[in-house]
Amino acid sequence: MSAETYRDAWGIPHLRADTPHELARAQGRVTARDRAWQLEVERHRAQGTSASFLGPEALSWDRLARRARLADTARRCFTALERKDPETAAWVRAYADGVNEGLTEPGRPNPAPEFARTGLVPGRWDPWTPLGVWLATHILFAGFPAKLWREHISTHLGPEAVALFAADGPGTAGSNGWLVSGERTTTGHALIAGDPHRFIEDPGVYQQVHLSCPEFDVVGLAVPGVPGVAHFGHTGTVAWAITNAMADYQDLYRERLRRTGAGVEALGPDGIWHRAARHTERIDVAGEDAVEVEIIETGRGPVIAGGPEGLDDGTPAALSLRYPPRVTADLGFGALLPLLRARRVADVDRALDAWAEPVNVVQAADTEGGLLHRVAGRVPVRPAANGLRPVPAWEPGHEWTGWHTPPRAGLTDGVAVMANQRGPATPLGVEFAPPHRADRITALLAGKEHWSAADMPAIHTDTHLGSAAPLLAHLAALPSEAALASEALTPEAALASEAAPGPKAAPDPEAAPTPEATPTAAPPEAPPTPLTPLTPEAAALRDRILAWDRRMDADSTDAAAYAAVRAAVVRRLAAHPVLAPASVPPAYPEVLLPWLALVPRLGHALEHLLRAEDLYGIDRAAAVRAALEEVAASPPSGTWGDTHRLAPWRALPDTATAPGGEPGLSGDHDCVLCTSPVPGLTDRAARGPAARYVWDLADRANSRWVVPHGASGLPGSPHHHDQQPLWLGGELAPVVTDFDRLTKESDD
Repeated sequence: MSAETYRDAWGIPHLRADTPHELARAQGRVTARDRAWQLEVERHRAQGTSASFLGPEALSWDRLARRARLADTARRCFTALERKDPETAAWVRAYADGVNEGLTEPGRPNPAPEFARTGLVPGRWDPWTPLGVWLATHILFAGFPAKLWREHISTHLGPEAVALFAADGPGTAGSNGWLVSGERTTTGHALIAGDPHRFIEDPGVYQQVHLSCPEFDVVGLAVPGVPGVAHFGHTGTVAWAITNAMADYQDLYRERLRRTGAGVEALGPDGIWHRAARHTERIDVAGEDAVEVEIIETGRGPVIAGGPEGLDDGTPAALSLRYPPRVTADLGFGALLPLLRARRVADVDRALDAWAEPVNVVQAADTEGGLLHRVAGRVPVRPAANGLRPVPAWEPGHEWTGWHTPPRAGLTDGVAVMANQRGPATPLGVEFAPPHRADRITALLAGKEHWSAADMPAIHTDTHLGSAAPLLAHLAALPSEAALASEALTPEAALASEAAPGPKAAPDPEAAPTPEATPTAAPPEAPPTPLTPLTPEAAALRDRILAWDRRMDADSTDAAAYAAVRAAVVRRLAAHPVLAPASVPPAYPEVLLPWLALVPRLGHALEHLLRAEDLYGIDRAAAVRAALEEVAASPPSGTWGDTHRLAPWRALPDTATAPGGEPGLSGDHDCVLCTSPVPGLTDRAARGPAARYVWDLADRANSRWVVPHGASGLPGSPHHHDQQPLWLGGELAPVVTDFDRLTKESDD
């Protein structure tokens, strides 16, 4: 036996080989068979050549990939891996060889229709390509563009605005994860469950796979294009899962650059002008002329925005990006084989000491009762100012001086919950997700003494919206005829009535990035709008929303009404003269602009803005009232799921899918079922659970998983979208590891 490929009823590949290297080759080969178009897209993204077939819309990404030196960094990391860990390097090389074999198999023409639509043929993978795919997938995970937002909003509103707008940003990826120890389960063995939240892509960003050889037998969620199982795996005796730690491990530096006869120089913190590396590269653009891009790298890192002549609009600026793999030539791939070979929690723990990025919170458990809850990844030690905004490269005091020791944590009442909120990674980050998802999962777990694997989907799919309270309080405070007869309820009283923090309090210090972000004196609130009764339609709508159960269910008309009012409030705040100027961002590259968009920031920070003691003199009661009247005059005609639809990213738009043809969804940004609209901009959800899993340490056969689409990336395959009904319904597919229950597909 060299390698065998089996399939289960869902078309999930189960691979068996004699050695880890043959298994990696088989994994690459089957991924090429199932995901050839996805692999081609990811290879081009890593190289910064996407625009050559996707056109000008992909040019901004390609510029970033080239200027950030992603491909060059991946090459450096692979060269270093060959030197430091030749076994892992050979294993990665075997995977790339398998991809190339799968893409060019004689007698097996690739049926992916996207190749015909673009005129492409699959390109060859280099040994470093998997590292490039990993780096390109995660380069924006630490959210370094958020530093541009903090600087931008501080320029318009002052430093106190940073705390008001602190929330999970539009480009970050979050997750839910919970570990339940054996003392809290029906079997006496631990359970690990959760769901990573990412942009939903089609094909999906995770690939269910089973990898078996004499050294290990692992099921898990692989990243297509990368060997092994990095984030979510179960070896039979130990299982692990991750959530995004929300750590800050990348820095932006403002550079002073000048051209000389010899090239470009950068002013260093020593007061001396130093020669910067410089060359130019050509980016081909489908349907347009090729574009030349200047690549500059200083002692801090590659310049990703601006240059000696400034930004595109002439604003004098040049920003360099410093990120760990560019500094260390290490992407953490040395952790991948040890993870597959792990038998106990201690093995997972040792493997994760080699992890680099993205920085994660890891939960693990084994069949002997071992438990692990720790941060894994490389975060530099540097001044706090580096974490807030771009810092001047020419000033001393902003250097990296070492690496943080990853923090660890324990369990509380037999459980550990992470949902990107402040937790063990707090010393390593700046902004974290609001605590609503974590608090809700904790409360649900506390509601029952003992849990089974079959119980977990009820947590995965919980739709209670924890962030609704401030807007509901403002609605409750609007005057009705009855209230005018006595005394209108204020938002403070409404919030106090449900024991929520009142708007007289400063923004939650847990959400404030730094002490300097504590709100300072602001213009007085605008005089309140004279008390007049709501129109009958608005009063009825208000009463209906206040009676709502706060569940964002797809079939709920009340959830649709709440979301419509919320969106209208966000739009009205964004249009206010105080905030509107912040809607015009600096002329940074287009790929970074989502982090600088005002409406998404307002939507995700709305609860802070409605609770704050003052919002720069804006009459929020008037904004809420106007929004309510607006929606009452033209209310939603259907349910939340009618507008809250999946919006998956496809490299080539699906011309066969009619507008509104994607499925309606339950959930919302701050629900455990985190399907994220952008309030004020769209109800559609581009982000959501990219997979769901339950790892059972009592019996791996009781484990479950699901992905949003299916195992195959080939339109027309029976396994292209066959898991979507399960995903939509909150159900999970069984994890099958007994090869006698599988169907053999091929010997390779």
